[in-house]
Amino acid sequence: MTDLQTSTAEEGDGSAWQQSAVSSGPMQFISFAISHDQYGVDIMSVREIKGWSEVTHLPRQPEYIRGVLNLRGVMVPIVDLRCRFGQGKTDAGPMHVVIIVSVDNRLVGLLADRVLDIVSVEVSKIQAVPQIARAARITFLAGLITLDTLMIALIDLSNLLGSEAAANGEAGPSVPPGQLN
Repeated sequence: MTDLQTSTAEEGDGSAWQQSAVSSGPMQFISFAISHDQYGVDIMSVREIKGWSEVTHLPRQPEYIRGVLNLRGVMVPIVDLRCRFGQGKTDAGPMHVVIIVSVDNRLVGLLADRVLDIVSVEVSKIQAVPQIARAARITFLAGLITLDTLMIALIDLSNLLGSEAAANGEAGPSVPPGQLN
C-alpha cells in the first residue's frame, strides 16, 4: 500500500480521488491561491468559477460561512477558505473568486484570492501529508503535490466542511447535518 493509501485508510475520509489512487494515471486539479499559499481541488468536483459577489448573511453560522449565494435558484453556502484555515476573514472584493464545487451531492462555494492553473499530475506523485504535521487544520489537507519549486496542498472537501472539533483533533460535528444544504 502506498503512503497515500495508508493515509487515506487511516483517516477514512472517502475522498473520490484518493479512492481512485488504487489505479494509476493522471489527475487534474484546479490550483488557486490564498495569500501566498497554493491549494488545489479535484477538477471533477468543480462545477463553476465565478467572480466574487455579495452574499446573503445567515445568522448562527460558523464564522467561515460567509453566507449564501443564489446561483440560478440554488442557495449555495460560501466558505471563506482563509478564515477556515485560521488566517482571519477575507476582505473580499472584485478580484476574489468563488469556486463552486460539488461536495457529497451539494454545491458549495469556496472563496479564494485567485485561480492559478489547471494542474495535471500522476496519482503516484501525490504525497501524503507528513504525520508530524497533523495538527489543527491539517485534516483539511488530503495530500501534497510538488511541481519544480512550488508545492500545492490538496484540499479534502469532505473534511473542509466537517466540524471545528475535527479540526482540533476532537470528535463530533459542530455543524449539524443538513445545515449547509
